[in-house]
Amino acid sequence: MDTNNNEVFRDSIGTINEEGLRNWIHPKKPKGKHYTERTILSIIILLAFLVGPFIKVNGEQFMLFNVLERKFHIFGRPFFPQDFYLLALAAVIGIVFLVLFTVVYGRIFCGWLCPQTIFMEMLFRKIEYFFEGDRPKQIKLDRMPWNAEKFRKRGLKWVVFYLVSLIITSVMLAYVAGSDYVINFWKHPFADVKAWLIYLLFTTVFYFVFAWFREQVCIIACPYGRLQGVLTDENTIMVAYDYKRGEKRGPMRKGQDREAEGLGDCIDCKQCVLVCPTGIDIRNGTQLECINCTACIDACDATMDAIGKPRGLIRYASKVSIEEGHGKLFTTRVKFYTFILVALLGVFVYLFAHRPAVDLKVLRTRGQVFTELPDGQIQNMYQATIINKSYSPYHNLKIKLIEPKTGKITISGTQSELDLNKEEVKQVIIFIDLPKNKFHGKHKIELGIFNNNKLLDSYKTIFIAPVR
Repeated sequence: MDTNNNEVFRDSIGTINEEGLRNWIHPKKPKGKHYTERTILSIIILLAFLVGPFIKVNGEQFMLFNVLERKFHIFGRPFFPQDFYLLALAAVIGIVFLVLFTVVYGRIFCGWLCPQTIFMEMLFRKIEYFFEGDRPKQIKLDRMPWNAEKFRKRGLKWVVFYLVSLIITSVMLAYVAGSDYVINFWKHPFADVKAWLIYLLFTTVFYFVFAWFREQVCIIACPYGRLQGVLTDENTIMVAYDYKRGEKRGPMRKGQDREAEGLGDCIDCKQCVLVCPTGIDIRNGTQLECINCTACIDACDATMDAIGKPRGLIRYASKVSIEEGHGKLFTTRVKFYTFILVALLGVFVYLFAHRPAVDLKVLRTRGQVFTELPDGQIQNMYQATIINKSYSPYHNLKIKLIEPKTGKITISGTQSELDLNKEEVKQVIIFIDLPKNKFHGKHKIELGIFNNNKLLDSYKTIFIAPVR
């Protein structure tokens, strides 16, 4: 909307100019209450990210996502492929949580918690300000021919960008390949050429994203931004411009009676536009590019303080709250998503709390039906997989029949008891003998693994006997 209250529509994004070329964004360095809060939160998240893979619990990595070796440690607890249902459920809960937050608070995740925003605005952007200065100096440097000053400033910035990208790559690989691998790599950096190629590849990708692609990730590549229009409604709280208070816009003059002239509180200083990292004008309403970073709120509040007007011309608000002076937070949709989220959390907590320390899986051996023994017994052969999902070893484990009570189990021909080291996965062949005169056809049986007569886990399978 322009100063004459005529609607203006955009047919292009703010990062593309009239010639269809890249319009480089040089946001003014933000400052204010929200920016300080975001900085503190970002420091906490960055520190957690940096130290996460190097913390160890009982000699094991606190956070590890080794997909190739199928080894996972989450908050110091080991997880195995057999626990994938928990990870899948956690992912669903995360998605529902993100949807719920978007329905209620818009893209607050993007502005405050998204790794792309934290790395870009709180790390790489600060490096850029250090070497090139604030917005006016960056624009001047952009227009400057390639002389000694430009080579020095840009060159130093790019070198630091690449070094920071290398650090990010190292930490990411520590999460995936293990911190011991990364530490050993840097102790002997020239021992593995293949590892260097992986390092350089991912470092270059990170460098490309933060040195060149930048805000385009949020505008073009990120699918979450595309969902914003579907998930938000008139009750969603987001960074919004109070047009009822701000319009009609106009510059401020000494001794001016703005109310008599029909002017609002917006003096058209464009500070909200200059600080925006995606190059939009928040006064045009909700837009795809807005990541709810609050930079425009801080800039506008500073202007309101300077002209003696109350803060909040740009603030967290919903369309309804601006139009009617109040907003309904718990709509039917919010209640529905909340119910689903609470239900999923309840299921996850229950499954996590009842996750056995030792996992037993018993599957019939392929290609085997049954064997009739001379003593009148029917024998089936199975492959049992036992997983120790804890950091404590187990000794003298026994596999017993729970149902039926009668029967005989032989482990690997001679073994009667099993030992498991911490996080060990052991596979053994077991034979189950049941009397021929009592069992015919297919029967469901249940086996359990016991430690000192304490049931650790059970598993149901099928026993096959001759049909009468």
